[in-house]
Amino acid sequence: MRKVDYQPHLSPDAANLQLALDWLAHLVSGYLGVRFGKADAFQARPLELCSEDSPLELFIKSQNPTLEEFALVMMALAPHLQPGFFNRIVSEVLPEGGDIPELGGVRLAENRAILPTGETAQFVLAGHSLGRSIEVQRLLSAEHWLAKKRILWLEPVRPGEPMMSGRLCLDPELVEWVTLGTVGRPRFSMEFPAEAIETEMVWEDLVLHPNTLRQIHEIENWIKHNETLLNEWGMKRKLKQGYRALFHGPSGTGKTLTATLLGKYTGRDVYRIDLSRVVSKYIGETEKNLSALFDKAEYKEWILFFDEADALFGKRTDVRDSHDRYANQEVSYLLQRLEGYHGLVILATNKRSNLDEAFVRRFQSIIQFPMPRAEERCRIWRQAFPQQIEISEDIDWKEIAARYELPGAGIMNVMHHCALEVLADQSRRLDLTRLEAAIMREYIKEGKVV
Repeated sequence: MRKVDYQPHLSPDAANLQLALDWLAHLVSGYLGVRFGKADAFQARPLELCSEDSPLELFIKSQNPTLEEFALVMMALAPHLQPGFFNRIVSEVLPEGGDIPELGGVRLAENRAILPTGETAQFVLAGHSLGRSIEVQRLLSAEHWLAKKRILWLEPVRPGEPMMSGRLCLDPELVEWVTLGTVGRPRFSMEFPAEAIETEMVWEDLVLHPNTLRQIHEIENWIKHNETLLNEWGMKRKLKQGYRALFHGPSGTGKTLTATLLGKYTGRDVYRIDLSRVVSKYIGETEKNLSALFDKAEYKEWILFFDEADALFGKRTDVRDSHDRYANQEVSYLLQRLEGYHGLVILATNKRSNLDEAFVRRFQSIIQFPMPRAEERCRIWRQAFPQQIEISEDIDWKEIAARYELPGAGIMNVMHHCALEVLADQSRRLDLTRLEAAIMREYIKEGKVV
């Protein structure tokens, strides 16, 4: 791959994309010229780029594709950059109009531009050579690294149709990266049933039972050192990739916050999936909803946090009808994807007893988040209120913690209510009467007996 100067009116990023498109156009036009007798043979020129730091060049450095693999990526990328890319080349070869069936490609009802297919790739890279055509088919197989990493794949076709007639599909995030230089986080939808979660809090803000905290740090050690263990120490053939943990305990005891902090302190994005919202009453929909999530998450080192795990992993009953049978299929599918995921997966439930023990055995660690003890509640109370609020002398945090059993989230709800009240009346002072009224309000909300 050679470096060349670029036109000054283009940015280095845009210049690299233009050079790559020009190179691809040279490939397609050259083979079409041979096909229509305008040349006896065609010799492809080397790829020339101008910048070493553009997203396109960084993609090449990180993935190290062969020239044929890069050509496949550019074929799929071309319609995103120049919608009429293939139409223009065909019109140059056939100025009086017409189609070139061997070139493949499809036109959608809402898009008249030619979109490349596997047949397009075979024509451009193999011409009439059957051996090279089979090699292109191998490059587009599900076992090739391009497909495994969800960079480039063939769109599935209907039964009976030629497999290579499927469109070349490129990872939308890669399209965004090489064109804009950034990748936005995916938005929650039924196609991507997860939402990114973040926090401004730090480990010191999280008050947990010492045994719970020790086990959390064990997971943190796995995130930081697992690659060394598998690759540098040669344990990849003996140990499964990926880590599965179960968090169980009452609501508000820190399960979600812990998952978020693990991501924050290890540089991983954390995505929360509420299984109670994903599980569908329609047969096959749950698997489809989850498939897109796992496909996108693979190789990105995301932490996947599945909340309300008992919505899918509850205790099984005997199979009495087709719905029970399909429910078991949904569980089997999710278990398969969980065990095949290379990153950290955390499932959370309020009650471990709600989960089938057969599923529980699949986890490397099972961590209980108990209700905080009096000494832990006292720490939470002391840390909860902002410094701008004056705490009345009649408030004894040890006594409050011993008298009222609340989880950390409940204590923060009380603080939030009290802080808003002292701001509203401009007193900036919290007394025992106001505090206990807010606690009673939280008790009633949680359905506790006052």
